[in-house]
Amino acid sequence: MTAAHPNRIRVDVSTNYVEDQSNPGEGRFVFSYTITIRNEGTKPARLVTRHWLITDANGKVQEVVGEGVVGEQPHLQPGQGFRYSSGAILETPVGAMQGRYHMIADDGEQFDAPIAPFRLAMPGVLH
Repeated sequence: MTAAHPNRIRVDVSTNYVEDQSNPGEGRFVFSYTITIRNEGTKPARLVTRHWLITDANGKVQEVVGEGVVGEQPHLQPGQGFRYSSGAILETPVGAMQGRYHMIADDGEQFDAPIAPFRLAMPGVLH
């Protein structure tokens, strides 16, 4: 049996196309996403900053850097999770997001929790 890594943060994402806020004729495609962050490590840690790269189908990249998420810097005990929802606006019906959360463990160690790339897509665009 392998020992748990002291700094292990799991990030799960679900996405949704927000039709009533989108206007495809004007190149406005709105997506919501819900992120669940879970501390699967052995040390408590706080999410301090976020860093996102949002890319649309034209290759246009928006970079988003900021403190915490949704105005909070959640402190996660081992086994504890935090869920929040946010959104992104693209000029194309398909795009992708990826990034990382910068974390600080209670013992002062700093580390990044990677957020694997995930797709934003208007229904019916991808087969």
